[in-house]
Amino acid sequence: MTITYDDFARVDIRVGRITRAEPFPEARKPAYRLWVDFGPGIGEKRSSAQITKHYTIDQLIGRQVLAVVNFPPRQIGPVLSEVLVLGLPDAEGAVVLVGPEQEVPLGGKLF
Repeated sequence: MTITYDDFARVDIRVGRITRAEPFPEARKPAYRLWVDFGPGIGEKRSSAQITKHYTIDQLIGRQVLAVVNFPPRQIGPVLSEVLVLGLPDAEGAVVLVGPEQEVPLGGKLF
């Protein structure tokens, strides 16, 4: 399926920094609860992510990630997920986070 640039532009993908992460034992598959700071314009948002194979909580804190910030909030068990943190599957299907290769200002929009 082909989309237009305007279709792509409606998906608001921003860079944020993980400020807090904790286990999410209620999730069906192993996951963490995340708090991601997108800077002054958007602020801190919550999410959950099935990223336990490649990341410990200590490795996540301070890491910059990309996330879709304009989806409606979604209830995932007891967690209200406000953003979709983006990742790619490795060869076994486990999630590898997507983020900038260099430090960039929080809230920056992907284009």
